[in-house]
Amino acid sequence: MTFDCIVVGAGPAGASAAYHLAKRGRSVILLEKQALPRYKPCAGGVSPEVAQWFDFDFSPAISCKVENLRYTWKLDDPVEAHLEATEPMWMVQRDVFDYFLVQQAQAQGVELRDNTTATGIEFKDDRWHVNTANGTIEARYLIAADGAAGSMRQWLGFKQSQQRTGVILESPTAGLQPTIAKFEFGMVKNGYISSFPKGDRCSIAGATFRGSEPSDLRAVMASYSQKMGVNPADCQQFVQPLCLWDGNQKLHTQNALLAGEAACMVDPLIAEGVRPAMFTGVKAAEAIDQALFGNLNALENYTQLIHDKWGAEMLWAQRIAGAFYRFPGLSYKKGIKRPTATTAFGQILCGQLRYSDIANKAISRLSGGLIPGMG
Repeated sequence: MTFDCIVVGAGPAGASAAYHLAKRGRSVILLEKQALPRYKPCAGGVSPEVAQWFDFDFSPAISCKVENLRYTWKLDDPVEAHLEATEPMWMVQRDVFDYFLVQQAQAQGVELRDNTTATGIEFKDDRWHVNTANGTIEARYLIAADGAAGSMRQWLGFKQSQQRTGVILESPTAGLQPTIAKFEFGMVKNGYISSFPKGDRCSIAGATFRGSEPSDLRAVMASYSQKMGVNPADCQQFVQPLCLWDGNQKLHTQNALLAGEAACMVDPLIAEGVRPAMFTGVKAAEAIDQALFGNLNALENYTQLIHDKWGAEMLWAQRIAGAFYRFPGLSYKKGIKRPTATTAFGQILCGQLRYSDIANKAISRLSGGLIPGMG
């Protein structure tokens, strides 16, 4: 059987693409190298804006919702704020959230083959051939959504992505201020540490966004977790590559598209990855559906749309990050401690504001900045 599309990777980008393609009546096969549901290291914050791109209720996949934020500078000078947003920020466990998306795709007719690793690809006879241990799968189009550590990007001929490293401590501690998301600045140079409640778990995540990466990030995070009342010995520790957006790039090639972190879609200011992944998945599905209808420019248009809708905003995010992390101590005092900054942050997370709406004012304060901090 030849499918209309093979989607490699069953994370938010791949599952979103598969769902929307199948909903348009296309035959789709979704490949995932791990058995589902599978754990995915992630801070776990998701913008409720994603709900508008789907026609089902996400409630079963949300562990809890956060309405309050707490910021500290080197564990001192706390700032507490209420998120002024219509819908609170979602906290999710990625094994639950990702599999929920996959199940919605299956309900639309998507064929899932988990525990199936793509071992190579070839374009011949006007279609893609994806090799696996269980045989070759053929499709007219291909979506590479296999994440930062996947091979599809390289196999499709795109240049290697630049990656940074995130460290995540997954704690079994439940009820640790279950409605408050915490952000610590100053302990990690050019970055931050977050602590997000996720029902019966808590994720403590740390990352940097500029300059060389610190060699002591794990030790710093262990120290932070202890001060938060979490024993590092009780945590699972994960090191996760991050493909931060670092300029627009081509996202299409012969009958194939990049989506999600394979397309370097992680926000360079706050490390948000789920929302942009789902956005690219939705738009990739639209583009391939149009290509199947005969639109010869559909894939090229996808690249341009992502540049226009996402890349333009990420350029502002990158500039704000540069201003914020240049003088982080001063930025904390003049930016984070301003009530208007917290309000703007909540609206950005929920899709009610864009970086472009506030960037000039933020950057003009040099170190006033915005409030980084989402998983």
